[in-house]
Order: sequence, then C-alpha cells, then structure tokens
Amino acid sequence: MKKVLSVYLRPYYGRMLVGFVIKFIGTIMDLCLPWILAYMIDTIIPLGERVQIYIWGVVMLVCAILALTFNMIANRMASKVARDTTETIRHDLFAKIMVLSNAKTDAFTKPSLISRLTTDTYNVHQMLGRVQRLGVRAPILVIGGILVTLTLDPVLTLVLMSVMPLTAFVTYYFSKKSIPMYHALQRAVDRFVRLLREDIAGIRVIKALSKTDYEKEKYAALNREVVTLEQTADVTMAVVNPATNLFLNLGIVFVVIAGAYRVHQGDCEVGTILAFLTYFTIILNAMINISKMFVIISKAVASANRIVEIVDTPGEPECVSCERCTADGVYIRFDHVTFSYEKGEPSLTDISFSLQKGETLGIIGATGAGKSTIAALLMRFYEVGEGNIYIDGEDIRSIPAGRLRELFGVVFQNDTIFADTIAENVRMGRTLSEDAVKEAILYAKAKEFVEETGRGYGTQMDVRGANFSGGQKQRILIARALACHPAILILDDSSSALDYRTDAALRHELAAHFADTTKLVIAQRISSIMHADHILVLEDGHMAGYGTHEGLLEHCAVYREIRESQM
Repeated sequence: MKKVLSVYLRPYYGRMLVGFVIKFIGTIMDLCLPWILAYMIDTIIPLGERVQIYIWGVVMLVCAILALTFNMIANRMASKVARDTTETIRHDLFAKIMVLSNAKTDAFTKPSLISRLTTDTYNVHQMLGRVQRLGVRAPILVIGGILVTLTLDPVLTLVLMSVMPLTAFVTYYFSKKSIPMYHALQRAVDRFVRLLREDIAGIRVIKALSKTDYEKEKYAALNREVVTLEQTADVTMAVVNPATNLFLNLGIVFVVIAGAYRVHQGDCEVGTILAFLTYFTIILNAMINISKMFVIISKAVASANRIVEIVDTPGEPECVSCERCTADGVYIRFDHVTFSYEKGEPSLTDISFSLQKGETLGIIGATGAGKSTIAALLMRFYEVGEGNIYIDGEDIRSIPAGRLRELFGVVFQNDTIFADTIAENVRMGRTLSEDAVKEAILYAKAKEFVEETGRGYGTQMDVRGANFSGGQKQRILIARALACHPAILILDDSSSALDYRTDAALRHELAAHFADTTKLVIAQRISSIMHADHILVLEDGHMAGYGTHEGLLEHCAVYREIRESQM
C-alpha cells in the first residue's frame, strides 16, 4: 500500500493538493450554514429587521451554492486522479505480468494474475476516489463541527465528545481485524476465477462427457466458499456502522436532555440547540462515512499488497557473464543439463547433445518424458538447475531475453489462436509485409483452405480458433512461426492433427525454404521425426537414445518399441 501512495500517486500530488483546498473551502461553507441559521434565530429575528433577515438569507444561499460548486469540482478532480492512477497501476501490472518468468507465473497462477488485474485494481480505484472525496470532507466536518459547537456551547460539546473515543475504537478494531479476512477472500476469488476459466475453456469436453452436473457441484462449492468468506468479512465490518450509530445517537440523546435543561435554566438559546443538533447530524453522517471508508480501505490494503507483490517481483532472469563455448561448427549445445520444476525428482537429468546450423533434431518419448521442457529451457523460460545451454557459442544466460527470443519461431503444444483475422494471427503485431504473411501461409500448406474461406486472409478467427479444424489451426500456427524466417524453429507436437500427406508436404517445404534454420521437432509419432539429422529419445527425463533413425532402431530398445507400436 505504501508504494501505491508514494510512487503511483506522486505525479498527482499537486492536483490532489488543489482538490483538497477546494474540498476544504466547500466543506467550510457547509459548516457555516447551521451557524448562520442559529445566529439568525437567536439574534436577527428577535430584532424584527427584515432587511437583515434578507441579507443573511442571501449569505446562506451564497454559502450553499459555493459548497455545492466546490464539492462538485473537487469530486471531479478526485475521480480523475483515481482514474489516471489506476490506469498507470493496471498498465504496470500488465507489463510486469508479460515479462514474468514461467516459474513465477506458475507460482502465482494465471487465475490469480487475472484477479489482481481486475478485482484488486478495482478495489484500489474505489479507495483512491473515496478517500479523496470523503477522506478530506468527513474529518473536516467532524473536527470543524466540534470546534464550531465549542463556540456555541462548550458544555454540550463535551457531552457530544464523550462518545467519540468509543466510536473511534470500534472503527479501528474491526477495520484491523477485517484485513486478513479480505486477503483470504481474494485467494478464494483466485480459485474461483481458475475454475471459471477451466470450465469455459473446456465447455465442449464437459458437455461431451455429460459432466455438467459434476462441474455445477464444484462451482457451487467454491461459490459457497467465496460467499462465506465475503460474508464473514462483511459481517465483521458491518458491526462498525450500527455501533457508530448507537454511540452517536446515545450522544444526541444526552445532548437533547442536557440542552433542554440548559434552555430551561436560561444558559442556552433555542437557535443554539437547533444549530447544535444540525451539527450533530453532520458529525453523525461524517462518522458513518468514515466507517464506510475504512471498509473500502481494508479491501484496498489487501488488494494493493497483492498488486505490489507482482510489481516488485523480478521479471525475466538477468544476464550473467559466462564463458563462450568454442566447439567448431556447433550452433546449439546442451551440456549435461539437469532441471526440476520443483524441488525433488528432476524433470530432465544429464541431457547433452549438439546441433550444427541448419540441422534438425527430432525429440520423441512418452507423455511426461520432458520433451517440451527442452524447448522451454532453450528459450530460457526456466533456469537450468545444472549444466549449460549454448547458442552459437554463447551461454543463453548471457543473452538478453529480447534478443534471445528473436532467434526463435515456435509452435507450442496447445498453442493459442486469438480472436482476429487469419493474417493478424500470423503477423502477431510484427512488422511483416502482406507478401511475407502470404508466403508463410503457403509454406505451412495452409494457402488452399485459407483462400477458400469467405474473406480469405481477412477471415475472422474465433477465440482459440473454434471455427476451424484442428489441422487448419495447426497450419496457421506453423505459418506464424515461419513468417519471420527464424534462426531456430521449434515445433512442439505441431503436426499431430495433420494427415500424413500434409505432414510430409510440410517437411518438404521446410527442407526447401528453411535449410539454414535449425529445427527442433517434438513429436509423438515416428513418421514426423524419422528423417531428422538427429533423434533424441527421452524416457522419464533421461536420454534413452540419441542418433539417427536407423541407428536407434538397431541400438535403442525404447525407440524400437515406439516404432513397432506405431508401424
């Protein structure tokens, strides 16, 4: 929370100060009205001078207009500051999420990141706007009201102030108690968002397996948990308003009793009592607003801490100085690489291989063998535990992340199609000409079906490419990877939905037009990688074999078993 106030609000300190001054003047005008009314009742009206009554009536009207105008201006300025500050926070949060390492993204979880970008930033926005509007006005009304009542009748003011410590204690105690509850609520909201995200993405699978009722039960259970936590936090803070009303209403009862006695004794005027009750109502409403503000602040503190946690998290791994690998002709080299996603059993153990520029490496193995992990380590999405990875003689830890990723064209397993045109899904915001996009689609063997669609390259694709077949989506994804003519091409199970004829035609295009591109082809079927220059066979994160298709058939039992099961 401290960072939100000291960093993100700093550019708006001047504007906030002006807004506070305007709000202060408007609030003082509000405080003047009951005092003027009391003065008119006790002093002007008994004189019977109509001119004086009209003059003071005009003064009241002017004060009311000034109060309305200044408060409106201050509220608009407060809303603008809250809007602009939240925009900056949301931008920085999104920018940091975009550069978080995969390990950090996995640790925070994607639903939590979505929740922080939406719910948490909304809570901070509400707090910033409310504090500027009420954080100035309400305390001034309380303090100013007490000071003015002191000038009217110190005795009645002391009666009023006797209930203030109780009100302050209740507000502080329950606000402090509610902050951990709102933390727990936001964590439950993270889980809730994750379930929604999974169910919406997998709606067709849920329907196909007739598991709608099962998912409804899961949703209902998590929904109940969120409701229960929210209810617990809200009930805790709900004590504040009734308790504040109780204490202040008791105070007003005492004031009425004491005021009646003092009027009867001749120590106080009727106009003073009327003004005093008006000020008491103002103070009562101000205290209620302060208690409501503490509810919003409690939520915002929890949300701001979650936002700052992300913003302060280091992004991409920093570059470190490393020795070059001087092996002649080697472009990609894994040197005794070991890696584990979590502490415990390694996902990859002692992986070593070398590729020259333009060569193709096929990677095959059972599900969970570590095939995709090799691609993730090569792009430095994760840091290796032991060993080194080199590209063109440079340790990847010494290459800036931006320059490193520019070397790659990649199709991930379960890759993403965006809700945009075919051409923009291939271009992806890069400065690629229309001819380059069409060329990539041609090489990916997608030209035929693209030109047959209603608007050709301008055809709109649904989210996740729901209006295209699996094979068509894969070819669009491959075109995206080929469009920039990368130095290294990674195809992670990217031909699983292609028929054998299209798969063979795609390999022919890669050999003919991307001869200088070093390729890593991760596949489940041998036909996709049997023509590769080198084949890496993985089993439980270990190298079960490495060589050519013919050599592995002769010496690698695991590879031979895969071939026999498929062919």
